[in-house]
Amino acid sequence: MLDHSEDADFRTSFVREPASLKHYPALVLNADYRPLSYYPLSLWPWQEAIKAVFLDRVEILAQYDEVVRSQRAEFRIPSVVVLKDYVKPQKRVAFTRFNLFLRDEFCCQYCGSRGDLTFDHVLPRSRGGITSWENVVAACSPCNLKKANKLLRQAGMQLRKPPRQPSAEEMRNTGRRFPPNYLHDSWIDFLYWDAELEE
Repeated sequence: MLDHSEDADFRTSFVREPASLKHYPALVLNADYRPLSYYPLSLWPWQEAIKAVFLDRVEILAQYDEVVRSQRAEFRIPSVVVLKDYVKPQKRVAFTRFNLFLRDEFCCQYCGSRGDLTFDHVLPRSRGGITSWENVVAACSPCNLKKANKLLRQAGMQLRKPPRQPSAEEMRNTGRRFPPNYLHDSWIDFLYWDAELEE
């Protein structure tokens, strides 16, 4: 890993770039040509992508039309890079609020609505329920208020699916169904290359 002083030198070796260049992220693919992650999408700032090219850690697969200049050369900004060494994906999925919402596909596990999400303990904590993958679900505020400290049968509610700990592969597949707001044209072939073709 480079230290921060080398990093700063690398960045300042470029002539002061227009602010618009901040908007040229590179999609980073693993050595198997799949994104390192789908959600969040594995993106590097353009400076990191160019630095990785210089350090011979990546190959460039696609480029923007935009150019940056150093004192000695000019470079087209990479839009897709692939790592030369394979990075083993993490097996364990961290239990975070965001990952919980992603597992539940950003919808209430009681009524299916998508807005105003919070989370709910299926077996309430006041009744010995613990905060775990198997006992916490995404819930909209109205359903959360309705259920309160009651058991599901007391509240007359039921879950759309039983909560459980997701695998990393399941989370990657779910993440692919929620693309970010912005996708550059050059990324599309690499984001969905392993998706099944629609008939």
